[in-house]
Amino acid sequence: MEFLTGRRAVLEALRAGSRVRRILLGEGLRGEIVADLRQAARAKGVLVTEAPRIELDRLTRTTRHQGVVAEVTPLETVTLERLLARPAQRRLLVLLDGITDPQNLGAIIRSAAVFGAQGVVIEEHRSAPLAEGAVRASAGAAEHLPVAAVKNLPRAIEQLKQANIWVFGGVASGGEDPGKLDWDLDLALVIGSEDQGLRRLVREKCDRLVQIPMQGKMASLNASVAAGILLYEATRGRIPSP
Repeated sequence: MEFLTGRRAVLEALRAGSRVRRILLGEGLRGEIVADLRQAARAKGVLVTEAPRIELDRLTRTTRHQGVVAEVTPLETVTLERLLARPAQRRLLVLLDGITDPQNLGAIIRSAAVFGAQGVVIEEHRSAPLAEGAVRASAGAAEHLPVAAVKNLPRAIEQLKQANIWVFGGVASGGEDPGKLDWDLDLALVIGSEDQGLRRLVREKCDRLVQIPMQGKMASLNASVAAGILLYEATRGRIPSP
């Protein structure tokens, strides 16, 4: 068992499945989302009890729980094969190469869900875990969007290409303007780490490299921000002209 904190994250965990075992609320906690939490918990048969906030601090070792703590079973990843078996009219996946910050992982999962991606792919030993920090940063999106874990990302890219999925890699330099690319494809978008970008082998496996035009003094973008921009471009590129 592990703890999940935050009002929105716990509510989405309740709505998404059955991994919530019990919920602790800070004494006197009120509000619309708290009422939604209680209602969702009743519907799932999950026990809700109140506890002093200091007890929640002790259990979670943080004061940033918003007065809501759930005891949950770990969120499980899926296989790439299972992810590809999900139906999709136009495939859109997000692959992450070395995203080790849980906040970035969660934010990218949230953006992927918002822009209609069918899933996120991480490498088992070069990624932040799909645990409390990432789930909370995703604002609950990780409860609904499948995350596949693979042992070798370059090999996974080859598997995607064999399934007729184009692979676009986001780069800080040496890439094409996103506005000039054809996005209306079955597509996997690869996002690299902020410090190293895409690894050489991952970069070489990509069909196209795409670079976000920048005009300010900063040399690069946060990985989750870059992912959001490129996902927007991918979505916009799939909308038929009026």
